[in-house]
Amino acid sequence: MVAKKNLCVLILAGGKGTRMKSSLPKPLHNICGGPILSHILKTAQKLKPAAIGVLTGHQSEFLKQTVKDNLNNWGIKTPVEFLFQKELTGSGTAAKDSVPFIKKYDRVLILAGDAPLVKADTLKNLIKTHEAKRASCTVFTVTVDNPYGYGRIIKAEDGSFKKIVEQSEADAETAAVKEVNSGMYVFDTAPLIKMLALLRPQGVKKEYYLTDTLGFLKQNSYGVEVFNAEDFTEAMGINSKKQLAEAAKIMRAKINDKFMEEGVTFINPEVTYIDPEVKIGADSTVYPNCYIQGKTVIGENCVIGPDCWIENSKIEDGAVIKSGSYITDSSVGKNCQVGPYAHLRPMAVLKEGSKVGNYVEIKKAVIGKCSKVSHLTYIGDTDMGAKVNIGAGTITCNYDGVNKFKTVIGDEVFVGSNTNFVAPVKIGRGAKIGAGSTITEDVPSAVLAIARARQVNLNKKKGK
Repeated sequence: MVAKKNLCVLILAGGKGTRMKSSLPKPLHNICGGPILSHILKTAQKLKPAAIGVLTGHQSEFLKQTVKDNLNNWGIKTPVEFLFQKELTGSGTAAKDSVPFIKKYDRVLILAGDAPLVKADTLKNLIKTHEAKRASCTVFTVTVDNPYGYGRIIKAEDGSFKKIVEQSEADAETAAVKEVNSGMYVFDTAPLIKMLALLRPQGVKKEYYLTDTLGFLKQNSYGVEVFNAEDFTEAMGINSKKQLAEAAKIMRAKINDKFMEEGVTFINPEVTYIDPEVKIGADSTVYPNCYIQGKTVIGENCVIGPDCWIENSKIEDGAVIKSGSYITDSSVGKNCQVGPYAHLRPMAVLKEGSKVGNYVEIKKAVIGKCSKVSHLTYIGDTDMGAKVNIGAGTITCNYDGVNKFKTVIGDEVFVGSNTNFVAPVKIGRGAKIGAGSTITEDVPSAVLAIARARQVNLNKKKGK
C-alpha cells in the first residue's frame, strides 16, 4: 500500500458525549463488532493517507491506550498519532490543537469521530472533487428530509458555496434548506491554519466553530466547494444510545444487502446480525436470529440454522450448523454437521464429514474425518481419528484440578455410552469400549475394553 505523502486524516474524537449517558467515551461504544472509532480508522486507512491523527479530549488517556492496544487487532497499519484537545470549546479549538500534526501535510481530511457509516469510496470521490476543483476547502454535505439541528448549506445564485448557517441562527427560509453540513471536510492545510488564527468565540457557550473558517476562506479569495453525497446516512453522527442502535441497524442492513447481492440467502435479513469483516460464500443460507461475528469465514452451500452464534470461526463448504449452536474460534470442515444446540469452544476442529450433535461440547479437540459425536457428550483436549463413533454421555476427563491432559483416540474406535476417559490415555485403532466404562489406562488396537464393576443381582428379602 503506497501512502499519499501529501494527505493526512484527522479524526475529531474528543467530545464528552454526555447524551450517551455512559462512563465509556463515545468513540469506544460498540457497533457491529467494534468500537465506533475502529470503523472510522479502517475507512480512513483505505484512503492510503500518510498518517492518521486521532484528536482526544474527554478521557484522553483511556481512549488513547485502548486504541493503541487494539490497532493490530483492527488491522490498522497506517501510522496513527494522538493529539489532545486542551479545552472542549468546539470544533475550531479541536482543529487548532491539531495544527502540530496537520502542518506536516499539504492536505487534511477531517472526519467526525462519531460517524462510522461514511464509506471509503465516498471519501475518495470527495478528495477527487477537491483536487479537480483546486479548492482550498471542500465541505461534505448531504440532503435530508428533516434538517433540524444541522448547519444549512447556503449557495449563491450560480450554485457555488456561500456560507453555512447554524440551526440557532436560521430564519424560516434558511431553516427550510435541506442540504446540510456533515461536519467532514477536505482542507489544504496552509490556508486552513491561517484561517484558524482568525477564529473568535461565538454564542453563549463561547465556542470556536470550524465552520467559520469557510467564511474566512471566501473573504480571502480562497475557493470553497461543496460535495453532496447521495446517501445521507453516511453523515449520521451518533450522540445517544438510540442513535447508536439506529446506526447499527443501518450498517447491518448494508452488510446484509451486500451479501445478498453476492448470492447469499437470508430468510429474514432484518433479524440477522453480521459483522463487516465476515465472509460468506454464494448459495449459503442464513436463518433468522443468527449472530455471525469477528473474522468468521463461511464457505459456499452452507446452512446456518436459526439462533446460532458464530464468532471468529471457519465454516467450510457444505457444512450445516443447526439451530441454537454456539461456535467460537473453531474450524468446521466440509460437509460437517453441528447441532442442534452444540457448543464448539476455542480450538475445536471438525474434519470433513464429521458430526457433532445436540448438547455436545467440544473444546481444544480434533474430531476426525467422518467421526460422530452425536449427543450429550463432552470432548476436551482430544485428538480423535477418522470414523470414530462416540456414544451418548461420553466424557474425556481432561482436568485433575491442577493440570490438563490429552486423550488420543485412534481411527475406527467405537465408544459405548456413558464412558469416561481419564486422561492421559490412548485408544488404539479399531478398539471398542464397553458402555459405562471408566478408562484409566491405554487401550491397544482392535480389542474390547470393559472397565466397570460386575453386575450383582441381590434378592430383596421381605422386611429388609
